[in-house]
Amino acid sequence: MKRGSPQRNLIRRTAPDRIAADVSIPSRRDFTAGEWKLIQTHRTPERVQRYLRSIPYNREREGTTCFSFRRVLAENRAHCLEGALVAAVILEQHGYPPTLVSIESQDKLDHVLLLFKRNGRWGSVARSRDIGLHGRKPVFRTVRDLVLSYFDMYIDKTGRITGYGVASLYELGDYDWRLSERNVRKVEHHLQEIPHIAIRASDARYEKCLRRYLEFHRENPDSSPDYFSNRNLWLL
Repeated sequence: MKRGSPQRNLIRRTAPDRIAADVSIPSRRDFTAGEWKLIQTHRTPERVQRYLRSIPYNREREGTTCFSFRRVLAENRAHCLEGALVAAVILEQHGYPPTLVSIESQDKLDHVLLLFKRNGRWGSVARSRDIGLHGRKPVFRTVRDLVLSYFDMYIDKTGRITGYGVASLYELGDYDWRLSERNVRKVEHHLQEIPHIAIRASDARYEKCLRRYLEFHRENPDSSPDYFSNRNLWLL
């Protein structure tokens, strides 16, 4: 996902840990039997994370996509933004607001998470090609702390986290990001347009992580690094 120019005056903010009172949430009759069964058997972020890890990663071999929840289930594949939308739809039915975090990278290959809160702490649900970029347990005091937990894992040949933005999908009004059969590109565009908060980490830390990644990649060209010390915080 590539960033665009911010349009701050178009954004209606919703608290990231609250369901908006003026939003119409789909009910059981809006879903197919199969969709509803999936929703009812995945009531927690942990269960949704396991579901996302069980389906193939969408590598967009036939062109770029931005599937809704319904399309992901039909296609049985999802990339990071599509996985976040699946998590948003399922967990919305169990009282979790559909709030996304857009993580910005220096190489414009950004990452998207579904944000959730439990006992006053932030966690995330996410889908990625890399094991270290999936979800996080709800142990973080701030969203910034949660984003920083991805910093080392994000580093590959070109990637480095430079910022993040938080957006409620309710900011899209009546746009159908849940059940549309078409690509829901308005979601992607919205995440590109929202303001992002800069994340700064030392160049020494970045260069150390980069050297370690390049060494690992030379020896394991087809594997995702799993040597990180914060694995106990991952939502597995």
